[in-house]
Amino acid sequence: MTLPCEAEGRTDLNILFVDDDETFATLVRKRLALRGHTVETVANGDAALARIAGGGVDVVALDHSLRGETGFDIMERMGPRGPRPPIVYVTADSDARTAVAALRGGADEYVVKEGRDEFFDLLSAAIEHVYERWRLKILNDEQEQAVREARDRAEMLLHEVNHRVANSLGLIAAMVRMQANLVTDPAAAQALQETQARITAVGGVHRRLYMHNRVGLVALDDYLGALATELPASLAEGDAAPTVRTEFAPITVCTDKAVSIGMIVGELVTNAIKYAYPDRAGGEIRITLQREADDGAALRVADDGVGFDPDDAAHGTGLGSKILKALSQNLQGEIVNEPVARGACVCLRFKLDTRDSVDAA
Repeated sequence: MTLPCEAEGRTDLNILFVDDDETFATLVRKRLALRGHTVETVANGDAALARIAGGGVDVVALDHSLRGETGFDIMERMGPRGPRPPIVYVTADSDARTAVAALRGGADEYVVKEGRDEFFDLLSAAIEHVYERWRLKILNDEQEQAVREARDRAEMLLHEVNHRVANSLGLIAAMVRMQANLVTDPAAAQALQETQARITAVGGVHRRLYMHNRVGLVALDDYLGALATELPASLAEGDAAPTVRTEFAPITVCTDKAVSIGMIVGELVTNAIKYAYPDRAGGEIRITLQREADDGAALRVADDGVGFDPDDAAHGTGLGSKILKALSQNLQGEIVNEPVARGACVCLRFKLDTRDSVDAA
């Protein structure tokens, strides 16, 4: 089946007319030639299938009553729509049930067979109509395929970019870690470790952008779980790393939001490791993420340590406090210190929007 480039329907189609009435077939060939079409005629299903297999057939006009077989039999042998050309079913039976059966059997249009001039006009119009409809369907399918291929290529390139960004950030974090191990000033070493933690938080987002094969979205449970493992290992000294326990609802958020949330977790976990357990006797840090009413979410980082002054921790003049405040504003959220009997608990509340989702558990 050929496919034209022009937008309008063709009037020079290659038509295969299947009919064992040679006289009538000759008449159809002559009349459709007046419309600019080329008509080939065959008398049975075997010849029709062989000609279609040879290619170059735009439309098949198929008679219902043939010697030893029907048009229904031939359509069944032709197979489903798509691989073969469209079919106009020609029948002398005016019973609507025959037409319905033909359409259900794979025909694209039908025409009642008559010897009057109106029949040839109707047949030509039906052939041109089904061809145009078929042409547009093929063009639409090709365009959709092109869009899918372009999207797949874009996703592949974006995945490669994020992979390389993650690797670069990982390299930078490793270099900062090496520098922290070399400096002798405890304050400088601590500052470098905190910088490494911030880099790790951003790099983790890029590594997990495609965990759900959804471009631009990050599964927080996976991302924060990995972050909760990496941060204590990189910040704690010797065997003094606290135990980190996590409980995350399956919430997925956009990339920018995930970066802010990850950096907040990094700051809070860093503070807990630095200040909650000064005797370095271990201890526990709990990180939870819960869905709340009205499309909200709450992230909490808590410990059972010595506690701290909320004015110094959340609203002080240190870099960490400034980072927490700026990141919570980016999320259009609120970060507060919740009262607890022992230790500290910092809660970030933020809104989920149409880009975010809560996955099924």
